[in-house]
Amino acid sequence: MKYDRILIRYGEMSTKGKNRNRFVVRLKQNIAKKLASFSNIKIEYMRDRMYILLNGEPHEKVMEQLKTVFGIQSFSLAIKCENDIQQIREAALTAVQQNEYEGKTFKVSAKRVDKQFPVGSSELNYEIGSHILRNTQNLTVNVHQPDIHVRVEVRKDGTYVTCHDVPGAGGLPVGTSGKAMLMLSGGIDSPVAGYLAMKRGLEIEAVHFFSPPFTSERAKQKVIDLVKKLTKFGGKIKLHIVPFTDIQQTIHRQVPDGYSLISSRRMMLKITDLLRKKHNGLAIVTGESLGQVASQTLESMFVINDMTTTPVLRPLVSMDKTEIIELARKIDTHDISILPYEDCCTIFTPSSPKTRPKREKVAYYESFIDLEPLIETAVANTETLVIDEAFTSADEFENLF
Repeated sequence: MKYDRILIRYGEMSTKGKNRNRFVVRLKQNIAKKLASFSNIKIEYMRDRMYILLNGEPHEKVMEQLKTVFGIQSFSLAIKCENDIQQIREAALTAVQQNEYEGKTFKVSAKRVDKQFPVGSSELNYEIGSHILRNTQNLTVNVHQPDIHVRVEVRKDGTYVTCHDVPGAGGLPVGTSGKAMLMLSGGIDSPVAGYLAMKRGLEIEAVHFFSPPFTSERAKQKVIDLVKKLTKFGGKIKLHIVPFTDIQQTIHRQVPDGYSLISSRRMMLKITDLLRKKHNGLAIVTGESLGQVASQTLESMFVINDMTTTPVLRPLVSMDKTEIIELARKIDTHDISILPYEDCCTIFTPSSPKTRPKREKVAYYESFIDLEPLIETAVANTETLVIDEAFTSADEFENLF
C-alpha cells in the first residue's frame, strides 16, 4: 500500500453556497492546465474535496506545482482503501511509516462520513491509534500539538488516509472574479499588486507604457520577464505595450512642471480604461500605496481617478514598502524589478511634483492640449503579447491586434 493520490481542500471556496460548483469547476480547470505536463494524472472532484490520482507520476513534482494554484487551502498525499477496519488500520500505519516518525508524536482524527459504516469515529480513533502504537517504536500520542496528524475519512466510495498537510496558495481560483487590467511598470509594486489581484480570483491583462527612445528594449524585456513570473500563478497573461512617447513629450512641453506627473498618470489611466473596454475588463488594478510617492497621496489619487468611473483596485494601498518588498521576494519578482532599466514613470520626473494637486488646475492646463488624437494613436498602435512561463522573446508571438 502506498500514496496514490493527492487530496485538495478548498478553504474559502467552501463558503460560496449555491455558487460553489462554479468555483470548483474553475479550480479543476486551473489545476489541469498547471499539471498538463503530467500526462497520467486524473482529477476527480466533488462538492467539498478534490483528488488528483497520480497513476505513477512523481508526487513531489506534482505537489510543487500545486503550491502556486490559487483556491487551494491545503493539500495532502493520500491513501485510499476499502471501507474495511483492517485495511484502514494498515493504510494509517503505512502513512505514518512513510514519515520520519521516531521520537515524534501523533494524533488520529477519524471522520465517519458514511454513516452506514459500522464503526463509529471514537472507536476508529482508538483502533487506528492502538494499531500504530503496536507497530512503531519511539512514537507517542499528543492530541493537542502532534508532529504527525493522521486524518481518516470514511466515505461511501472508500476510506481516505492522510497525515501531512501542505499549505496551499489560498484565495480564489483565477478567473472566478472577472477580468481586470493591471497597470504594470517595471518597479517593485505593480507585480505584487498583480499577484494579489489574482489571489482574489481576478484574471489580469497587463498594460505597460513604453517611451522609446527614452526607455530601452531592455526595459521592455524587464516587463516581459515580470509578467512571466506572474504566469506561474495565473497561467497565460496578455501584455499590452502602449507607445507613450508622443503623449509624454507633449505633456512635458505644455503642462507646468509641478503638474506634468499628475497629467501623465491621468492619461495612462484613461488609456488603460480604453483598453479595458476593448478587452472586456471590469476593473483596473494599480500598485499604488497610499502616501508612498507624490502621485500616491490621497489628493493625487483623487485627481488622477477623475479620468474614469471604472473601479480602480489598489491591493497595496495600506501596505508599507517593507511589506511589499517581502512579498516581491516571495513571488520572485524583486530581483527583476530592481534592474537599472528606466521605465516611463521615471523619465521626465519633475523636480518638485505637486503632492496636493487641484483637479481644476490640471484640467485647465490640459485644456490647451489636444491629446485625443495622440491617445487614439497610442491605443491603435498598442502591441499585444501573450506570455506564459516558456516565453523567451517578443518575436515568439505575433501581434494579436
